[in-house]
Amino acid sequence: MAKFHQSYEVCTCKHVSLAEIKHAIIDRNADTIEKIGEFTDAGTSCKCCQDSSTDIGAEKMELYLTQILNKFKKDI
Repeated sequence: MAKFHQSYEVCTCKHVSLAEIKHAIIDRNADTIEKIGEFTDAGTSCKCCQDSSTDIGAEKMELYLTQILNKFKKDI
């Protein structure tokens, strides 16, 4: 996974940053996409940021919630 700044906006619909998502996973024990959505609203609108399989946009996302969850889930 490439390096992304903590302020990188992962969910453009709800304007949720990487830092907010990491906080939900690490500090609030969000261990599913649904729980991340409950805590941050990320991935609850168009769902393009959830996974490459749900990315219906013409311009593809650079970072998906599933990638972040898989990377940090082992830490919780």
